[in-house]
Amino acid sequence: MSLTLRVTTPLAAVLEEEGLASIRAEDASGGFGLLPGHVDLLTVIEAGVLRFRRPEGPWHFCAIRGGVLRATGGRLVTVACREAVPGEDLARLEAGLKRQAEAADQAARRARGEQVRLHANAIRSLMRHLDRAPGADLSGIVEAFE
Repeated sequence: MSLTLRVTTPLAAVLEEEGLASIRAEDASGGFGLLPGHVDLLTVIEAGVLRFRRPEGPWHFCAIRGGVLRATGGRLVTVACREAVPGEDLARLEAGLKRQAEAADQAARRARGEQVRLHANAIRSLMRHLDRAPGADLSGIVEAFE
């Protein structure tokens, strides 16, 4: 008995390998392995490198950007993820994942900064508008936001 691994993204079937002896992945609880005959399993896997091999063969790799792993019938393992890149060079795949994570962090920081700027501008605009209302004296509050 052997395993079949299918890795798909919304745009393509990235990988289909048959005759595998084992598969290794990682979820929130840590790393785990799958062998032929494994019980059915459904788990969310972290962004990282999926490892798989044939009997007596070397490990092969596929970098994934998180996803859902499903093992069924003790033979079929499917991974549905946002992005997947198969490759033979583990160090290169891990470096690519690290670059992607850093780029995502930078984008999130920029987005948070822009959100704060827009929020402050909205508050300033509201305060100026309210300051013009008859009988309103909000000058101290407006100055705090300028």
